[in-house]
Amino acid sequence: MKYSVLLLVLFLNTCKSEKSNTKEVQVSTEENFYFGQKPPGLIPELFAPNLVSMSGRHEFGISFSADLKEVYFSAVIVGQKVAIYYSKLKDNKWSPIQRADFTKGEKDTEMKPFVSLKENKIYFTAYNAETRSPKIWYVTRTKDSWSKAKRIESPINDDKVFCLNQGRTGGFYYTNHAKHKMFYVTDINPKSEIEDLNIEFGTQGCISPSQDYLVVNARKKEYEQYKNDLYVYFKMKDGQWSKPVRFGEEINSSFSETVPSITPDGKYMFFSRYNEEGGLSNFYWVSTEVIEKLRPNP
Repeated sequence: MKYSVLLLVLFLNTCKSEKSNTKEVQVSTEENFYFGQKPPGLIPELFAPNLVSMSGRHEFGISFSADLKEVYFSAVIVGQKVAIYYSKLKDNKWSPIQRADFTKGEKDTEMKPFVSLKENKIYFTAYNAETRSPKIWYVTRTKDSWSKAKRIESPINDDKVFCLNQGRTGGFYYTNHAKHKMFYVTDINPKSEIEDLNIEFGTQGCISPSQDYLVVNARKKEYEQYKNDLYVYFKMKDGQWSKPVRFGEEINSSFSETVPSITPDGKYMFFSRYNEEGGLSNFYWVSTEVIEKLRPNP
């Protein structure tokens, strides 16, 4: 009898230990998302200083995979060409940040990556600096790498375009650089029908994962300086977009803010702020509660 009781106690302790260890691993992994950075509140914080946000270079256009275990972003040192960099979270550690070089030199400039929330693809903008005609390309992600880069076959690429992204239910939002406007397509194929977003102004926009709001940057003269600020549009019940709502001074500082993005979990907004000496930009992030506070009452 005493032996049986002892076995039962040992069994229960083992189960308890396994559950405890599992919980510790889960918590540890969650804490490591976003490079282990303390999540920001309603005031933007510099993201991963000296790791992702580096002194002496521009950083802009950042995108995380749906499971938050991969990150891709564009950066450039003054005098060099823009490139995409990446890191992956494996065994609770982020890999050293390195250059992606998706096109293997076919294009000397790659930037503004977006990790699809629906497909196993990474979309990005690529061009040769000499001709400067940006187009949308993609690679298919594999377990340890990605496929050969391909230019998308779509009327989207009939013009100079960049900043393509999508929500969870599909549909692609992008900026036509030549027209300084944003457009939308339901899918990407040679017969894609392009739709004007019909927003008042704004480019380099990012749709929320739930597709109920759109954050853009715009250069307006109304506010003291001629600089880029961030605005948000909300999707109305009739399917139209609301009037643009300008973020307050906690987001729109005396510096320019550009290229916003929303994390796949919908919790944080990233953007570039040009506040480094020499007019260089760094990544900042903030809770998307700042967006919810601006949402019109139903």
